Amino acid sequence: MLTAGDVAPEFETPDSDMTMVRSAKYRDRKNVVLYFYPKDNTTGCTIEALEFTDLMDEFEALDTVVIGVSKDNCVSHASFRDRNGLSVRLLADIEGELCEAYGVWQEREKNGEKRMGILRSTFIIDKQGTVRYALYDVKPKGHAAQVLELVRQL
Repeated sequence: MLTAGDVAPEFETPDSDMTMVRSAKYRDRKNVVLYFYPKDNTTGCTIEALEFTDLMDEFEALDTVVIGVSKDNCVSHASFRDRNGLSVRLLADIEGELCEAYGVWQEREKNGEKRMGILRSTFIIDKQGTVRYALYDVKPKGHAAQVLELVRQL
């Protein structure tokens, strides 16, 4: 698992428009809020994405991009974005390499059954590519506002 002060793992991953997104593009230009969520079009994930979308202007004013990541494919992400009017960029980590690099692919127990899944987590990465905050096992409601407050402290 990553902690504050770690160098953020680099990535090159397709988004909902099948455009490759490279983390290096933001180096020395933007802070990055990279949030991992379990699945498109589920209640908690929709709440979280909508709250980030509602605060997008404030994040942009702080030179910060907000990027959501799940193992859903590009088509699923595009549908999720369009259905909910999201302005958050969504990355398709189908192979789970990004999830592994950030330590969010973990064994979870639900209804007495253990299985692997994405632990809802958020990373605030500064313009130099350093993890400033690593927030694991977050709750979706109100999370975007909490993240915005942390970005204001950068």
